[in-house]
Amino acid sequence: MRKWLARIGFTMLAVFLLAFIALATWEPFFAASARSPEGDRQYRAEISRDEYGVPHIHGKTDPDVAFGVAIAQAEDDFFTLQDVLAMARGRYGAIAGVNGAAVDYVYHLLDARSTAERHYPELPEDTRALFEAYASGLNRYAAEHPNELKLANLFPVNGEDIAAGFALRQPFFFGLNNVIEPLVAGEPLLREFGPDIPGFPRDGHEPSAPPMMEEQASVALSPFGRDGALSGSNAFAVAPEKSGGPTVLISNTHQPWRGSVSWYELVVESDEGWHFAGANLPGTPYPVLGHNEHLGWTHTVNRPDLTDIYKLEMDESGTRYRLDGKWRDLESETVTLPVKMGPVVLPIRRTVYRSVHGPVIKNDRGAFAIRYARIDNIRSMDAFYRESKAANFEEWLAVYRRMDIPNFNAVYSDKEGNIAYIYNAAIPDRKPGYNWRGILPGNDSSLIWQGPVAFNRIPKLINPASGWLYNSNNEPYTAAGAGSDLSPDDFAPELGVELKQTNRSRRAYKLLSAANLLDRETLRSIKYDTAYERAGYVAELWDALAALDLSDDAELAKARDLLLQWDFTADNEGAADALALLMIKDFMSAEYQNKRLPDVREHLTWATGHLKRYFGRIDPPMSDVLRLRQGPGRYSVDLPLDGGSDTLRASTSWDVDEDGRLNVKHGDSFIMWVEWHEGEPVQSRSIQPFGAAVTRPDSPHYTDQSRLFAEHKLKPVHFWRKDVLANAKRRYVVESY
Repeated sequence: MRKWLARIGFTMLAVFLLAFIALATWEPFFAASARSPEGDRQYRAEISRDEYGVPHIHGKTDPDVAFGVAIAQAEDDFFTLQDVLAMARGRYGAIAGVNGAAVDYVYHLLDARSTAERHYPELPEDTRALFEAYASGLNRYAAEHPNELKLANLFPVNGEDIAAGFALRQPFFFGLNNVIEPLVAGEPLLREFGPDIPGFPRDGHEPSAPPMMEEQASVALSPFGRDGALSGSNAFAVAPEKSGGPTVLISNTHQPWRGSVSWYELVVESDEGWHFAGANLPGTPYPVLGHNEHLGWTHTVNRPDLTDIYKLEMDESGTRYRLDGKWRDLESETVTLPVKMGPVVLPIRRTVYRSVHGPVIKNDRGAFAIRYARIDNIRSMDAFYRESKAANFEEWLAVYRRMDIPNFNAVYSDKEGNIAYIYNAAIPDRKPGYNWRGILPGNDSSLIWQGPVAFNRIPKLINPASGWLYNSNNEPYTAAGAGSDLSPDDFAPELGVELKQTNRSRRAYKLLSAANLLDRETLRSIKYDTAYERAGYVAELWDALAALDLSDDAELAKARDLLLQWDFTADNEGAADALALLMIKDFMSAEYQNKRLPDVREHLTWATGHLKRYFGRIDPPMSDVLRLRQGPGRYSVDLPLDGGSDTLRASTSWDVDEDGRLNVKHGDSFIMWVEWHEGEPVQSRSIQPFGAAVTRPDSPHYTDQSRLFAEHKLKPVHFWRKDVLANAKRRYVVESY
């Protein structure tokens, strides 16, 4: 009997060990086979790093430079690049667990791989050559640093893999996750609510769960995580007659400070004439904003209606949908999502669906199809490359006329003194007469649009009389000042152009309009402004505070009275700055996302309690609370910050550390200030919150820009070859095998 029991025990142990080994090792072998870039082209690039480690990459050809870009960025942040590549292969769950698997689900839902396979060969040959060279550089670095690899069989990669990443991430820049997440959860969408629906709030905000519950229940389906991407930015362009000298461009995007959409600064230069300074995102072989010798531009996120939702009429089997009176088979595909759980990776099976409209999500409320701008299109890969090589305004504008970049406001300046603003959006060419913000009937093919509206139908401003242009994620109808602004009456309602203001836009518009001269010092004071206007959600919040009956809570009444005396500036000088900082953030976030504003008393109770618990008082200096932190390690930093969640000097969002301090993770990120003085070569300055090597704690460039950033200072950009050589602290050549 004992021998029999022992045999059973050994058998069970063996089965367990086999199962464990299988779960620990299956994923790399199950994953699609990696393939090297086509051809056997050789690449050679020189990388010159300045005193801040910012790379200037030079090569004989543009592909040589792209190869060098991959090497330079991998040297500084191979950690993040691998995440991006895993997303582009549908394998992020094997790194990031459940949240990563959610991204992989979207990868399959959007058919990112097939989109790349269909359309990558259609891209111009020189663009494909750029991406193949970039992939070769990543492969070279991976081969030489096997100890840094997160996943087996992730490399080699090729240009098609990078294209799949574009297909996946592109629609999330205009908020596709805000549609996918509630559909997956079976919750009502914002567009389903309206004033005639019982329980709809009078302020027009969507009913939602209380903030704490909502945070716990949220699943980050976006490749950018919970904060999204480019959720706030500022851009300014000033003509010479208004600046009193140069044409000015100020790029001030607000992005996460770490991760898959954090900025990486670089300068590229080839002997073929490609010469551009700016910043890229992980997984792109070129800067996507910045300047060349002739011109420059920057982006901010706009919020047009670029997504439509159709409710499908399904048959009893749930496998067919009706369209124009005929039944069609619903496409289905069962996919395997890798989900890392401790030392093992679980294979989770899910089915994704598609109709002729686009991806389909089934929930308890029915089957819903999604159609979004530039669906089944990756030509933005070529568009960003072309605009970086533009030599004048017409060449630059021609890129936007293509309507291949789905969204982003574009603010432009050049050496000829031109300034421009484009409300760039590949807005679907929709049939008039329907409520496109509602849920559309899925049985009518006439509602399935095929492309964007014509370029001449979207808002744009070129060389306004005011001499200045700006955008701070606001509507396009406040961009250039009274007498120069566009009118909303000139644009069709079915375009879905938003009518929104941020506090930053209210402040910028007011300050720019009031200035007689927008010289460097005036512009600097505007860029780093920390004030709030008592308008919009800020006014609602303070009015609600004033109306609170706190006769039953003397401590809470004291905190409220402190806020009522606040000077509405987050400048680290007022006694109420820290309390106001905590109060405003969630109200800003709710307003931006069209959600219900938090309960004022509950939020005041939380904010007051937080400060008393961690700082022993309700009025600590804001500089003790709001911090720029990176570490630990030899080069760690812990510095005070200023600015709020919606001020022009932006400290948008943060993590709460164990000591109760707010560790900012999103806000002012890559800042670039460009000037063209008449008869002189372009000059620029820039800054980032940390440094070039943001995931390399042992590098001196881990945080070497942080103090400058905290002190509102900029560093020089070494654009011209003579400056590159004069300031190079390290120069080296990288080559392919």
